[in-house]
Amino acid sequence: MRNRIITALATGLLGFIVLPPLASAVPMDSPNPTFPPPQPAPTTQKPAPQPTTTDSTGKKKKDNSTTPQPKPQGQLIKDYKAAYMLIYHDHNYQAGIAKLKSLRLDDHPDVANLIGYSSRKLGRYDDAKYWYEKALAADPNHARTLSYYGMWHAEQGNMLKARDYLAKVQSICGTTCREYAELKGVIEGTRLY
Repeated sequence: MRNRIITALATGLLGFIVLPPLASAVPMDSPNPTFPPPQPAPTTQKPAPQPTTTDSTGKKKKDNSTTPQPKPQGQLIKDYKAAYMLIYHDHNYQAGIAKLKSLRLDDHPDVANLIGYSSRKLGRYDDAKYWYEKALAADPNHARTLSYYGMWHAEQGNMLKARDYLAKVQSICGTTCREYAELKGVIEGTRLY
């Protein structure tokens, strides 16, 4: 009995020692976005009548095949993760952009940020700027976008603006977050982007 108690205590203490380093091995920006449920676009016009067909009994039924159906939440996350892997793991930025655009959630800050990042990596700086600004319009405190946009400014040679973005990132997540450390390294010339 005493050995079981000692073993249980030792196992519990081992968990406190071993698990925190393992938890920090998981990337901070792992692909786990939360997508809002799809909303129909607001309109002031009456919707066009749906085309109808008849079934075998002669009754009319609506044909919804022309209306694109929104993807379920699980499929959106699956597709986002696939795009994330194409971009960060495979460095296939063009395919990642195509996958992200197929989500039809361009206004989501995680989606717009990854399109901006991929565009920057492809050397499409005007496109990157557009997507970073779109991500920040959706979430002005999106630390990852602020960090990447700061890197964009550093690539353009505008270190003052890059430092402004570094200060914004610091105000959101402090000096110990990954976004701050990466942007600071780029500004100091100790990190590649």
